[in-house]
Amino acid sequence: MATLETGSVPRLRRGVRLSYDQTRETHVLLFPEGVLVPNPTAAAVLSLCDGVEDVTAIASALRERYAGVREEEILEVLSRLGDRRIVEWT
Repeated sequence: MATLETGSVPRLRRGVRLSYDQTRETHVLLFPEGVLVPNPTAAAVLSLCDGVEDVTAIASALRERYAGVREEEILEVLSRLGDRRIVEWT
């Protein structure tokens, strides 16, 4: 896998979908291998992984909603999700 950096552009892999479960009042990540219930931080990051915006832009958007957002933490979340084949980089 390529080294991730702030200029990396993440997107959900083909077949992966983030949706909101009204019954459980939480986000659910659906992918061919199963279902994952991401924590609120991961859900916020995933919602911005559109294949257009890079990590710097995602961090900027998250800073408008949350205090203390660091690009390094976003890269860490994306790296773990990449290991699970949920996100990829363009």
